[in-house]
Amino acid sequence: MPAYHSQIKEYKQSVGNMAILPLRTQSRGPAPSANIETDIIDESLYYFKANVFFRTYEVKNEIDRVLIYITLYITECLKKLQRCSSKSQGQQEMYSLAISKFDLPGDAGFPLNSVYAKPSGPGDADLMRQYLLQLRHETGSRVCDKVFSDDGKPNKWWTCFAKKKFMEKSLSGPGQ
Repeated sequence: MPAYHSQIKEYKQSVGNMAILPLRTQSRGPAPSANIETDIIDESLYYFKANVFFRTYEVKNEIDRVLIYITLYITECLKKLQRCSSKSQGQQEMYSLAISKFDLPGDAGFPLNSVYAKPSGPGDADLMRQYLLQLRHETGSRVCDKVFSDDGKPNKWWTCFAKKKFMEKSLSGPGQ
């Protein structure tokens, strides 16, 4: 059975070989804010529990690269959230994780350099960093909403996936 791919087909802009897709977001960044029913973050969350079990993933287009990055980032979010006892603490952790230093494709610490193209110049690198930062902020916020229900307790059916590694990769360095 193959992994799930994005159902989004169109995009107007890309950086490196990643599509810059419209998001339902309040976070500032290069992705256009759109009033759409389902964006790439919603798709990533929807497919996460199924895709996280795959050791390989066939990249079909630039949109799948965004889906891969968000799936890996969701795992990082769950690692942080499993140690949180309240939603407010989880939101603080998600903000800290989003703004923490992260590697771009082409950097030595980036886990999937074979799948992603290095930004072509400093302008593209800055655009990619801003886009990934915007994705990280919005993804962290939505994951926190999924993990912490109305009663304020963490949902074990989300936190149990914190130890899973999509494609046997992790955005954090070894031992973190």
